[in-house]
Amino acid sequence: MKLPVMPPVAPMLAKSVPNIPPGASYEPKWDGFRSLIFRDGDEVEFGSRNEKPMTRYFPELVEAVKAILPDRCVLDGEIVIVTDQGLDFDALQQRIHPAVSRVTLLSQTTPASFIAFDLLALGDEDYTGRPFGERRAALEQALAAVRPPIHLTPTTTDIEVAQRWFVELEGAHLDGVIAKPLDGSYQPDKRVMFKIKHTRTADCVLAGFRWHKTSTEEQPLVGSLLLGLYNDEHKLQHVGVVGAFTAQRRAELVAELEPLLVTEDHEHPWQEWASAEAHQGQRLPGNVSRWNATKDLSFVPLRPERVLEVKYEHMEGTRFRHLAHFVRWREDRTPESCTYEQLEQPLTFKLDDIVPGLGAAT
Repeated sequence: MKLPVMPPVAPMLAKSVPNIPPGASYEPKWDGFRSLIFRDGDEVEFGSRNEKPMTRYFPELVEAVKAILPDRCVLDGEIVIVTDQGLDFDALQQRIHPAVSRVTLLSQTTPASFIAFDLLALGDEDYTGRPFGERRAALEQALAAVRPPIHLTPTTTDIEVAQRWFVELEGAHLDGVIAKPLDGSYQPDKRVMFKIKHTRTADCVLAGFRWHKTSTEEQPLVGSLLLGLYNDEHKLQHVGVVGAFTAQRRAELVAELEPLLVTEDHEHPWQEWASAEAHQGQRLPGNVSRWNATKDLSFVPLRPERVLEVKYEHMEGTRFRHLAHFVRWREDRTPESCTYEQLEQPLTFKLDDIVPGLGAAT
């Protein structure tokens, strides 16, 4: 492989801002695997955010790149999987598997798509030093005849359209909106773009905690708090965790949570999932993601009597898509009042209304 921009390359990053800034180029923030495609004839490599190749996990996209993209190019974009409900990040995670046979099967049963949104090189030309406006124009021309499973992300310079995308596209499980300065060059591993993501709050039941990885008998430290919400059958479902605490706060939580420890006189709704061994064949109720086999998944059950308010971005099925953030204790709320009904439901949206051919109605 011999290209003007050679792998590995760390992708350009974005910093979070609360509002959509004016005077930029706007595009949807896709929820998938960030990836750079390097193609030189029959040689194709998919890079990742950590600069490790992901090529072997997406053989169907490798073939699509050879059939569809320019013969020599470097593109920045996102690998996604689309279902009838929109983007499916859980299905995407399943694609990272060590067995070739499994990778081959999943490439057929849950094929991926690639959403291109920037151009680093084309032919013998290095585009990274050019302003985004020029890169985007060249990308549109290079991908004028693009077809599924490779797509070109839409862009707009109209902030009102960007505001509408921010609201509507959440219904298809998109993360928010990206804003790119039109005169900005491509700067690997630098936060020179802006991301505007959805943030909401919810009142959750505290149902347990896990010890921090540095916790010892001499200095016990709480690692993360396990959150629950009651479903329609009044069963407590695991909805996510809160874990961003200072070392001092982790130590304080040990004594603060001690009165809630489950004793022999109490039953816990997740008691059978409390030990690490139980996780080998089962999952906490409501948790549909795969467990990391190398991680200690045991937790300390607490009587579900205390309520905390958390910030979260959006839901993936019945749980928070990302780590939630602690806001405050809610002594005025009862655990029984913490149900899924409190959660705001985003509008539904058809992905192929914005990217033709990408997805079905959600």
